[in-house]
Amino acid sequence: MKLSKVQKKVSDDTNRFRILAMGRRGGKSYLAMNEMAKFARFPNQRILAVAPTYKQCKNIWWNDLKGMLIEKNWAKKINESDLQITLVNGSTITLRSSENYDALRGAKYNFIVLDECADMKPEVWFQVLRPTLSDTGGHALFISSPKGRNWFYELWCEGEKENYSSYQFTTLQGGWVPEAEVEQAKQDLDSRTFQQEYESQFVSYSGVIYYAFADQNIKAYPGHSKDDTIHIGCDFNIDPMSATVAIIKNDVAWIIDEIEIYGSNTNELVQEIKARYPHNRIIAYPDSSGIKRTTNSGISDHQILQNAGFRLMVQPGNPPVIDRIASVNAAFEKNKLFIDPKCRSVKNCLIKHTYKEGSRIPTKDQGHDHMNDALGYFVYQHFAIKKNKTQGTKPMTRRL
Repeated sequence: MKLSKVQKKVSDDTNRFRILAMGRRGGKSYLAMNEMAKFARFPNQRILAVAPTYKQCKNIWWNDLKGMLIEKNWAKKINESDLQITLVNGSTITLRSSENYDALRGAKYNFIVLDECADMKPEVWFQVLRPTLSDTGGHALFISSPKGRNWFYELWCEGEKENYSSYQFTTLQGGWVPEAEVEQAKQDLDSRTFQQEYESQFVSYSGVIYYAFADQNIKAYPGHSKDDTIHIGCDFNIDPMSATVAIIKNDVAWIIDEIEIYGSNTNELVQEIKARYPHNRIIAYPDSSGIKRTTNSGISDHQILQNAGFRLMVQPGNPPVIDRIASVNAAFEKNKLFIDPKCRSVKNCLIKHTYKEGSRIPTKDQGHDHMNDALGYFVYQHFAIKKNKTQGTKPMTRRL
């Protein structure tokens, strides 16, 4: 099959899990058929293609796939009712919908395509289909137009991991729709819909707190050294104890690491920080309530940090929540704040933290607030929209 430039780039990628976000009519389904045929050319392979509905399976692939395989003289048996094609080399290509995803359990596959997977439940992949590739070491291709920052977006963000790769192309880059048609769609649609459907943007869903956190804010930090000052944002929640780890270069902050310890305390947090960064100067940005909160030994959280040799940057009182959130969003918008892809919890919390319905009160029942609070205490000190006077404290020497 003849592929466009961007389709060929994805097809030539040898990573096991490929994630493609592409605008409407960009050639996603055509690429999917090419990949089915590519994997099925080897004998006795089991290929599965999944779409959100049965109707989509029929309309997107079935007739074109049959025609292609018949033309190549690859098809041996075609089962119209079961949407399955058996090839002359013993391989099978099966089309299924994700509507009754439990019915997909138990099989083994060498290659799976999930088309428009942003419209599927995450359980389709994580609970049902992922295990079907374990015995075979099989591959998977995820293709979709974005639908906000749901599980498909989170998966797309995994592109930096080993064996993963992520791609993002607009409808125009796909090469199948004329520029004049795309321009007409831009005139006909509201900006949000156009960005999502034609520019393949992961537009934030309603109610999200950190709306400014976008793809361009996810960048790998080139590497730190023992000469770097490490900035630790701290949230003193016991379950989990949360901290963000940052480096500031040229007035730009990079979150290079995260610490999340369940059933923990401030002493254990200090031990973990020292274990990871034994030679670096540490500045901590704690929750201001830590000056009163004490351990069983009667030592406050702030004293524990100071006794460890950390310098504290802390307000007399925590900044207003609305100011802290606004400061983080502004830092993202101005490209003053970047998140290293390996900081999965930070990314997840930024993506999923929402306001309570009908309010500007952040939700606290999903656990997404702790890491964001830790991040916010640090960011507010350096990039606050409404800067208050900061109280800096010097390291304390432990008295014996």
